[in-house]
Order: sequence, then C-alpha cells, then structure tokens
Amino acid sequence: MTIEQAIEQIKSILSYNIITVSEQSVTLGDILFIPLLIGIGLLLSKWLIRLISNRLRNKKIDPNVIHLVERILFVIAITVIIISILDFINVPIAAFAFLSGAIAIGFGFGAQNIINNFISGWILMWERPIRIGDFLEIEDAKGLVEEINTRSTRIKRVDGVHLLIPNSKLLENTVVNWTLVDQFVRCSVKVGVAYGSPAKKVAELIMQATTEQVEALKEPKPLVTFDDFGDNALMFEVTFWISSRVESGLRIAKSNVRFRLEELFEQNDIVVAYPQRDIHIDGSLKLINSESKSY
Repeated sequence: MTIEQAIEQIKSILSYNIITVSEQSVTLGDILFIPLLIGIGLLLSKWLIRLISNRLRNKKIDPNVIHLVERILFVIAITVIIISILDFINVPIAAFAFLSGAIAIGFGFGAQNIINNFISGWILMWERPIRIGDFLEIEDAKGLVEEINTRSTRIKRVDGVHLLIPNSKLLENTVVNWTLVDQFVRCSVKVGVAYGSPAKKVAELIMQATTEQVEALKEPKPLVTFDDFGDNALMFEVTFWISSRVESGLRIAKSNVRFRLEELFEQNDIVVAYPQRDIHIDGSLKLINSESKSY
C-alpha cells in the first residue's frame, strides 16, 4: 500500500458519518477533533485568566473582586469554546434548543441542591456578604474564608482543619461575620479581688494593664467597671477594642492583659480572690487524745 492510498484510507475513515443533526453530518474526524479543541481552548482560557488576574493583583485590587472576575471570565470562556465547537462541526445552536430545554428540566429536578449551591455561590461573589479573608462563626465552627467557589466555600478552622460548606447554607442560616464592616473586635477581661482591697486603686491598675498593651485601641477608650459584690470577691471587668481578623488575636490580647494584671497586683499587694467559707459552730468542741484509746 502506497502512502497516498494510506492517506486516502485514513480520510475515508475520518469522513465516516457518525450522526446527522439538522441535515448536518458529524463525522468521526469531527468527534476526534473535539477533545483537541477543548484542550486548546481551556489552556488559552487559563492563560488569559491568569494574565488578567496577575495584572489586577499588581494594581492591589480587592481579592474578592479578582475572584469574581476570574469566575465570570471562566464562564465566558466555556461558552465561547462550546459555540466554537458547534460551529466547527457545522451544527446550528438552534438544533439543540429543544434538547437542551428537556435536559435542563430533567437536570433541575434531579440536582436541585447543586443548582441551589451554584446560584448561591454567584450571589456570595456578587453581593459579597462574605469575602475572602473574613472570619466567620457558623454554628460551632469558627474559621477564616480562604476560597469561595461556585458550589461551596472553603474555610480554614482555628485548629487548622479545612471545611467545605455549601454556599446555600451560608445564605439560609445565621452566620456571624466578625469582619464584615471592619476588623475591630471588643474584648473583655474579668477579675475578682479579695474583700478589703482598695476598689479605686484596683480600677486604676486594671486600666494601666490594659492601656499598656499595644493591641488595645485608644479609641474607643477602654472602660473599667466595678461589676458586683460577689460571694467571695469584688468583681471588676474591663472592656477594650482591638484590630484583629482572627480569634487568636482576641485570646492573645486578653492573655497579655491578665499577665500584666498579675504583675501589678503582686507589686501593690492586691490578692486575687479565691473561694472562702467562714464556719460558725454552735456549742463546744471536745478534743480526743488518740493515745489514750485502748484497743
């Protein structure tokens, strides 16, 4: 067999009619060429999206805006690839109008949750009630938003575990967003001192321990309150604000205040209270000498 005969045979095989859509023949060659078109289209799309994203990052655009632009460009790219493939194999888009409608109805009934999460993902990216970098509290979980996808949102919990939460759950349930408007978080530290301690001096030391911390904001000013005459102590509380995106910053700030309070109380002979009980006995006590016992 000559080369020309082999080429003609290959052309004949590739020209074999697989299916006819609206009087347009779809050959074996068209079917085999589709994966190549898809691969080239996806590579070009990813390269273009990455190029645009890098330029936006260099201009210090909000990461949430960049993420939304990437998703929109990806959807546009997929649409262009599908239309290009249909045009390449000479299949009119109108031919799929009825078929696509039937598929959409069937898919809608069978995948309601997927569609719900998909639409919720676009709402989250467009309205931005939750953004990348926000610190969320969802039921018993607390964590930092790392990525918002079209189906789910990835959150890194405070213990390092990653959670994938369906987007619809973020819209339908109550979510505490610690950093929705700003990064300011209010802290409070409670302490009880022994009865007989000078209350005003204690309040001054608590204020000193708080204002010495670099994390504590000057505005709003820290506030020290004499809360109550407790069972075993005079109860004080200080509230102050810090700028923090994660819960660990809150815990560290409170810990630093407690460390400094312990030092100041020791220097001024102020005792942190502990449970005490006074016992009153009516009548007399009789001491028994254990050595006088006879066995």
